[in-house]
Amino acid sequence: MNDCLKPEGCTAPQEDCNLSCIQNPHTKKALAGLLPEELAQLPGVQPVFRGMQLFKWIASGVTSFSEMQNLPKNLRQQLEQDCCIRSSFVSKKLVDPDGTVKLQLTLHDGKCVETVLLTDKEGRRTACVSCQVGCGMACAFCQTGRLGFSRNLEAAEIVEQFQFLEETVGKLDNIVFMGMGEPMLNLTAIRKAVAVLTHSQGRNLSGRRITLSTCGIVSGIYDLADNGPALRLAVSLTTADEALRQQLMPVTAGNPLPKLKEAIAYYIQKTGRRCTLEAALLAGKNTGRESAQRLIDFARDLNCHVNLIPWNPVEGLPFQEPSAKECKNFILQLEHAGVNVTLRHRRGRKIGGACGQLGKTE
Repeated sequence: MNDCLKPEGCTAPQEDCNLSCIQNPHTKKALAGLLPEELAQLPGVQPVFRGMQLFKWIASGVTSFSEMQNLPKNLRQQLEQDCCIRSSFVSKKLVDPDGTVKLQLTLHDGKCVETVLLTDKEGRRTACVSCQVGCGMACAFCQTGRLGFSRNLEAAEIVEQFQFLEETVGKLDNIVFMGMGEPMLNLTAIRKAVAVLTHSQGRNLSGRRITLSTCGIVSGIYDLADNGPALRLAVSLTTADEALRQQLMPVTAGNPLPKLKEAIAYYIQKTGRRCTLEAALLAGKNTGRESAQRLIDFARDLNCHVNLIPWNPVEGLPFQEPSAKECKNFILQLEHAGVNVTLRHRRGRKIGGACGQLGKTE
């Protein structure tokens, strides 16, 4: 693509660009994260119904104002001058042999995030989106945690990830806030992005198709339960051993397991929705009988489902993948205790797109 218009400071190789880059993102207002009523307040967007027209066009996936033929020409020209539809662009696309797709997005300030297409065995396609540049939670087994925290993403930057994935692979079924960053520390932007994506006149994605995964921020769980939006909640538990969890997940120090369980129970009671408990299985660390029993005890009396995720290798981290026997024995112990449990099928590992691997494209 020889006529690619890269933002100032972009260093992505020309041959890696697979979608048109945005224009002048540093000086133009991005519209992808705005609701109809907000679009209607932009200069020149009058009468009010123009805001809804503009919103529908953006939600449909158009990439230029010239395509919005039911808007007056002078308005399209003004929007072109003052705004951009999206503030980020795809700087790298990686495809795993198993079909997983990972996109690296370069943001308006030159920072990068990643978003991944996940496909399950039934063929359902899910966008795994990021909410922060990097992550400050420092989970010991996670590549993203090694990056540290840079900044929160804006609502538009979250919505754009979903849009770029749909442009690349077609219509998606679900979205999970399970990429780079801790969602509970950027709830304002997530709420806005969800409002845009679920709007009846836009993408109209059902809230039941949206999952938010947290490493266990207790205050955020209460906030989500009390103030919405109505999403599915997943909690990255990893282990129900308090001492071990503090070693693996520093967030535990300020969010101890008893308080975390109380918050999860409150969320379930308040929303009427089942919660998912996720556990990354680390060979010899949290795969033994005692670890399984602690998880059983934690899950007891909770309307929850347990998702087991065999650890995905990250270069330089001192962990090992669990053996098939470790996983099987762990599952059998949970099932014998009556716990609903699933072993997640690992995908995207060859492109650094599996759980815990985001943040290292090369």
